[in-house]
Amino acid sequence: MSISFSRGSLVALLAATVLSFGLGTVSAAEDAVVIPPPAVDEAASSGTETAIFAGGCFWGVQGVFQHVKGVESAVSGYAGGDAGTAQYETVSTGSTGHAESVQVRFDPKQVSYGRLLQIFFSVAHNPTQLNFQGPDQGTQYRSALFVSDPEQRKVAESYISQLDKAHVFPQPIVTSVTDTTGFYPAEPYHQDFLTLNPNYPYIVYNDLPKIENLKSLFPADYRSQPVLVRKAKG
Repeated sequence: MSISFSRGSLVALLAATVLSFGLGTVSAAEDAVVIPPPAVDEAASSGTETAIFAGGCFWGVQGVFQHVKGVESAVSGYAGGDAGTAQYETVSTGSTGHAESVQVRFDPKQVSYGRLLQIFFSVAHNPTQLNFQGPDQGTQYRSALFVSDPEQRKVAESYISQLDKAHVFPQPIVTSVTDTTGFYPAEPYHQDFLTLNPNYPYIVYNDLPKIENLKSLFPADYRSQPVLVRKAKG
């Protein structure tokens, strides 16, 4: 994942060309999976809750959560490493401990943490891929949940166990669950990237299908107008 085409997938470029000329349809790099809701979830509470999700390139993960009702903000950034290494070029080396992540602030009365997990595992990424997603390789693209309290940890670990026991994925889930030690927002040019660059080849092939899958599989949770970082900042 990059602003330049040098790190983008040639397949993505071909897919965008095919779509733009109307020569056919192309499926997403990672298909959505229909999964059951979590058997264990948090009780609805007042106020705003924060959760951090890492599932490959943060462009698509941010885009998905920005279209979920009850989400008040979704910010792309870095989690798992130190503040001093939380820059895109440094994180891209794969040596910082950071994962490209999205910090989600949400109203638990409108959407629960468990529901966000269901969307995350179902349409936002493939939780069975270790240290890569689609064309992106490296520990910075790992699947991870950074939990803010014991309740989130309980829900996350219980849900992963539930899905593994049900064999809803062909391979075991590799998503790690760790405590949040810090979140560092990514550079401004990464924020709202999916919405601002809908014709970018990487977005066309890897991420726009995720939005369509969200709309199709979670119609009650989908909103057509995303909540954007720049709008939240005024």
